[in-house]
Amino acid sequence: MTSVGLRILGRLPSPAFALPALITDADEHAQLRFLEFFAANIRNPNTRRAYARATAEFLSWCEVRGVASIAGVQPLHVAGYIEELTRKRSAPTAKQRLAAIRHLFDWLVIGQVVPGNPAASVRGPSHIVKRGKTPVLAPDEARRLIDAIDVTTPAGLRDRALIALMVFSFARIGAALAMRVEDVYVQNRRLWVRLHEKGGKRHDMPCHHNLETYLDAYLDGCDLRENRKVSLFRTMTRGTGRLSETPLPQANAFAMVRRRATAAGIETAIGNHSFRATGITAYLKNGGTLEKAAAMANHASTRTTQLYDRRTDEMSLDEVERVLI
Repeated sequence: MTSVGLRILGRLPSPAFALPALITDADEHAQLRFLEFFAANIRNPNTRRAYARATAEFLSWCEVRGVASIAGVQPLHVAGYIEELTRKRSAPTAKQRLAAIRHLFDWLVIGQVVPGNPAASVRGPSHIVKRGKTPVLAPDEARRLIDAIDVTTPAGLRDRALIALMVFSFARIGAALAMRVEDVYVQNRRLWVRLHEKGGKRHDMPCHHNLETYLDAYLDGCDLRENRKVSLFRTMTRGTGRLSETPLPQANAFAMVRRRATAAGIETAIGNHSFRATGITAYLKNGGTLEKAAAMANHASTRTTQLYDRRTDEMSLDEVERVLI
């Protein structure tokens, strides 16, 4: 069934995805139910990959410790795995792995593969977050990075537009890369962007005047206005210097950001998510409210937005400098 099931289901964590031994040794119903957990139950591809990695590692861990079947997994096994993982990895990683295991076995219980969920009674490690860890840029650094991009090439126009989109609209990299040309549109004589966020949420937002300039330059400079159904941000065709028809992968965007930061002389180890935090912090520094920032970032709660507010970094640095000896 496995090869046929893989071809039929299609929506799997990765092309190289392999079933754990405890699943391959189970009957066809259990194998199909396991595959359906990723193919039918999880819509977000990033969550799908993370949960596949987490459950595969856990089931392999169980196999090494003599668990004979998927039905033989007990709460003690889950607790032992999470305890060992907590000593080796961070608390958020352990909590994510426990969530994946718990959701998988809930799905298997509903499908009558196992009688109960062995992870239901297991508690994860405590983890309280009051401040995000994403590296951010000061406004002058963000400006230097954007200004340092050579926009005489299609790649430069694309990169400037993508970085500016994340800074000025607080867009997640996933939402930015999922945009089509038609998601940049005019409304009330102003350019707007349409972001497709997690959970199928659509988020429309007017453009900052700088972002409007950069997007217009990108659309015109790369002749993108004709076909509005294609991806907005795409890879470059090797040897031609022109945009391809392939959407820009997130890993490529990360490599681009690091390359552009190095070229601009920025030493902070930023990533794709840094621009979201940079934009929110700059907005709040300039008198914006937390409630409006949450709405602009499409956060369900201002508590999430507070994780991106890094204004206290400057206060902490000022206080540290008071230590004179």
